[in-house]
Amino acid sequence: MENILRIAIQKKGRLSDDSLKLIKECGIKVNNGTGKLKADATNFPMEFLFLRDDDIPGYVQDGIADIGIVGANEAEEKNKEVTWVKHLGFSKCRLSLAIDKNEEYNGVQDFAGKSLATSYPKILGDFLKAQGVEADIHEISGSVEIAPSIGLAYGICDIVSSGSTLLSNGLKEVEVIYKSEAVLLATPNLAPEKQAILDRLIFRINSVQAAKNNKYILLNAPNNKVQEIIKILPGMKSPTVLPLAMEGWSSVHTVIQEDDFWQIIEDLKSAGAEGILVVPIEKMIQ
Repeated sequence: MENILRIAIQKKGRLSDDSLKLIKECGIKVNNGTGKLKADATNFPMEFLFLRDDDIPGYVQDGIADIGIVGANEAEEKNKEVTWVKHLGFSKCRLSLAIDKNEEYNGVQDFAGKSLATSYPKILGDFLKAQGVEADIHEISGSVEIAPSIGLAYGICDIVSSGSTLLSNGLKEVEVIYKSEAVLLATPNLAPEKQAILDRLIFRINSVQAAKNNKYILLNAPNNKVQEIIKILPGMKSPTVLPLAMEGWSSVHTVIQEDDFWQIIEDLKSAGAEGILVVPIEKMIQ
């Protein structure tokens, strides 16, 4: 097993689905079936363990799993001796403070001397300490939203995605204390042969992420406008310019970042670009 990298993934839920989607995009095939807790990749030296998300940091710390994908909130809360290898950019959510929707909120100081229910006492405690606020933290697991209505706590601190669960329980979100997304963790001091496999995996992940964050664009432009258009394009190094069959025109090819996409397209049209074609990138090797 020395030449196999063992990865822990949440056994079900959105994080599990998103993690397996990334693995598939990296060209790694795994048949985990229904309810299987262990599986092997068929074309990459990797073994999968499907676990509860809050168990993953501990398994990675203890070396039972070499690496693991888990929410940053869980990794931060468990505070295990692990290496944070990479933020993965999916399964984003936030850890927020919420109170009864009819209560007035004036700021974090409103929680001073009051009780808060949460499944994340460490993150909440660190936040309150940084704000200079002393509050009574009740650690509970599951159904945190019900705490204010039954008199257990004045407010809650819990994971929020859309906020619909809070609203349905008569609560309102008043303060975001931690922003989370999936992260890749590793056992400290991996054996060299396992580190080599992890490096191969990270290379693939980087290529997939770069592709998602960029678009390949092709456009036609009159030759007297090409230099102006090139100044607009950020490009990986410099755009490719090819002559068209139509005299006096060229085709310009480049890659632009998703975040800058619409502004650049508008600027290109204003500069005289025509026939702009946008193509998604499946993989981007840098």
